[in-house]
Amino acid sequence: MSTSEPFNISIIGGGIGGLFAALCIHHHVSLLPTTQNWTVKISVYEQSSAYREIGAGVGLGVNAARLVHKLGLGDKLNAIAGHRQGIWITFRRFDDGGEVVTVPVKDDAVVRQAPCARSDLLAILKNAVEDRNAAELLTSKECLRIEELDASTTRLHFSDSTSATANLVLASDGIHSVTLHQMLPATPPPPPSSQIAYRAVLPTPDLPFWPYASYSACWISEGRHFLTFPISSNKALNIVAFVTKSPDEIAASGVEESWVSTCSREEVTKDFAGFEQTVQKLIALMPTGWHFMRGKVALLGDAAHAMLPHLGAGAGQAMEDGWVLGRVVADYLTASSSQPPSPDFGSFEKAMYLYQAARLPRAQKTQKGSRAAGLNYELIGDGMEGLSFEARLQMMAEGTRTRMKSIWEEDLDETYERCRDGET
Repeated sequence: MSTSEPFNISIIGGGIGGLFAALCIHHHVSLLPTTQNWTVKISVYEQSSAYREIGAGVGLGVNAARLVHKLGLGDKLNAIAGHRQGIWITFRRFDDGGEVVTVPVKDDAVVRQAPCARSDLLAILKNAVEDRNAAELLTSKECLRIEELDASTTRLHFSDSTSATANLVLASDGIHSVTLHQMLPATPPPPPSSQIAYRAVLPTPDLPFWPYASYSACWISEGRHFLTFPISSNKALNIVAFVTKSPDEIAASGVEESWVSTCSREEVTKDFAGFEQTVQKLIALMPTGWHFMRGKVALLGDAAHAMLPHLGAGAGQAMEDGWVLGRVVADYLTASSSQPPSPDFGSFEKAMYLYQAARLPRAQKTQKGSRAAGLNYELIGDGMEGLSFEARLQMMAEGTRTRMKSIWEEDLDETYERCRDGET
């Protein structure tokens, strides 16, 4: 296509993944030589009436935090992050709080772990999009379907009977992605995890009884684990308490798959009976209530690779998608304006194959690792059946010491460039 025509990018979904993708594309395109004269217009369509995040805390590992710093937002991120006092998580016995394994983390560097409130992170990204004029942000725009118009254009149809055209559509519309099911209608829904997660946020001044050096802790028992970590500059404690139940038990309780279901405190108390007193005191303070079309459409974030939260990597993986998409879009525009055009980026389809090649293996590895971690934290992982409680604790400790290395230490630019240049 001609550089005199605007290159229109539509992002479906205005959560962390969608806004970060907009910033990354704007960042990488802004680095292109001015002689290319590309005009790139990014529009973000959020189905809700406002840009907001559902859920409480989110843990950004060093890899994801490093990308935020590359966008010039690192100081803002550090300002809202909790501080783990050199401890990623200390895992403890459920019954007496005894230490099982403590995983250290270097969190005194400029680029460091960033556990934070989802709403605070979203605000940083939204403000940056607006301050940099990186994208047009639209609300109450629920995308129902995408229509292919010609070799370079699609049309998005919204529930309010309006439509918009785009050269590239990026779908970050979550775990129940409408785009995914239009493009791959036979795709089954994500399999149920058989887990219930009770979530809460408590002000740390209300926790004078907290007995440990770090607010980052996880009490583990068979079929249950109770996780805490600090957010909002350590002004608040994020709590996620997981229980694994049989499908029959979940059905009998009337629980439906949702991010926003509520329950009584009594249900939490019942499921975590026998946990030591620090956990019981916390429960007592809980609030009572809780790609496609020849490359012109691509998925990112949970729409592409929904995962369980046990590695604290879901939001970070969506942000990594955004960074790689920024590289892909910038390289595609550069190749398209060269004379003759580069065969390596001769179509959207080739560009999006590159995006997938660079991201799919890592995302799948993280998905698998997160599911395994959740089972291990509850001492019901592979190889644990039939072992004593103490032996399962040892297996859990050994696996946890090494699991996070691949999540935190991947060089995304190196991986992308290796895929782009045809290296194995």
